[in-house]
Amino acid sequence: MEEIIRATNVKHVYPDGTLVYFRGQDFVVKRGEAVAVLGPNGCGKTTLFYHLMGLLEPAEGTVVVFGHDPAKEFEAIRERIGVLLQDPGEQIIAPTVREDIAFSPRNYGYGEEEVRRMVEEVSGDLEIVRLLDKVPHYLSGGERLKVALAGALVLRPQLLVLDEPFEGLDNVSKIELITVLNHLHDHGLALVLSTHEVNLVPYFAETIYLLSRGGEITDKGSVRKILGDRQLLEAHHLQAPVLSQLFDELRSRGIDLGMALTVDEAVEILEQAMMPMKARRRKLA
Repeated sequence: MEEIIRATNVKHVYPDGTLVYFRGQDFVVKRGEAVAVLGPNGCGKTTLFYHLMGLLEPAEGTVVVFGHDPAKEFEAIRERIGVLLQDPGEQIIAPTVREDIAFSPRNYGYGEEEVRRMVEEVSGDLEIVRLLDKVPHYLSGGERLKVALAGALVLRPQLLVLDEPFEGLDNVSKIELITVLNHLHDHGLALVLSTHEVNLVPYFAETIYLLSRGGEITDKGSVRKILGDRQLLEAHHLQAPVLSQLFDELRSRGIDLGMALTVDEAVEILEQAMMPMKARRRKLA
């Protein structure tokens, strides 16, 4: 698949002298890929994302997004990238939901009829048409996130960058967001997402990058490879998913059923394990 992002040996020094250095291996995202970035607090996830969005320029190293340096040529790629910030409320700036979603296409010179169509289309996709005339300030956290997401998607980007999007959401809103992300990914949108919610990662990601404190990219692999390695996660101050812990504990007690990272996988494994028992019961009956 075509590469749409490559960041190589990116070094950034903040005014207070804090150094973030993304060395170890390149950060690469391919077209249509769903990537989760994991690591402890202070590992530089947000700093990396700011470089991808052109908000920061590296002191050393290179960042290429859709063939351009985002810090110098963002105009060439601005409509191809959608962004959801860590606090969605920070990117909602208009007095109504409708006006907020319309802000980007208007700012980029689209005509009013086209803007209206784009707003209605993305609002329908995210099921927030009923919110269009509401004041964003009075919406719930999950609703505000959907409004901010609509603003990020209204131009139909090819890449969506999300910084800790599950932060502060209740469980229902987290499930709704995962459903939306999977729908977008199924339609070809590339996702780059940071999160501390390790249990949720198997439900939306294909590839995981692990960062250590200071920004070093220490590992990359499939969701099963990374999340199935309990020692690796603990070395990065991350707790293994609950289901991974459960099947690890069963294995330590002599019951090796393999590994499950999602509820559906766990159900399938347990059903297979119980089939001989069910067969014996039927025979005895």
